[in-house]
Amino acid sequence: MSMQSLVEVPRWALVVLNNIYDIERKLALHGDAGHAARNIERIKEEFLQQGLIIEDPLGVSFKETRTDMEASIVGESTENLVVTEVIKPIIRLTNGPVSRVMQKGIVIVQSREEA
Repeated sequence: MSMQSLVEVPRWALVVLNNIYDIERKLALHGDAGHAARNIERIKEEFLQQGLIIEDPLGVSFKETRTDMEASIVGESTENLVVTEVIKPIIRLTNGPVSRVMQKGIVIVQSREEA
């Protein structure tokens, strides 16, 4: 059994990472008047040193076989689905090239509109 399979991430770490994600989204939408993005990047770097990363699946293709996301489908079609909203990001624990999902992403998906 690998060392990584024995590791559990404390709830507080998941709460902090989810809040970091929310703050980043708000900064992207409303601007960064207080220049907080630099502080956010420093915090994320510290979590990365512990192997924890936030993965934002916004805009990625969605297949029902994905095990790292729980999705609600909006609209009639279930073809050519794409993530249109992220309620919670995917949080992974990494160890070199190997990663383990510690929190599934909770997303809204809909059929990609053809241009």
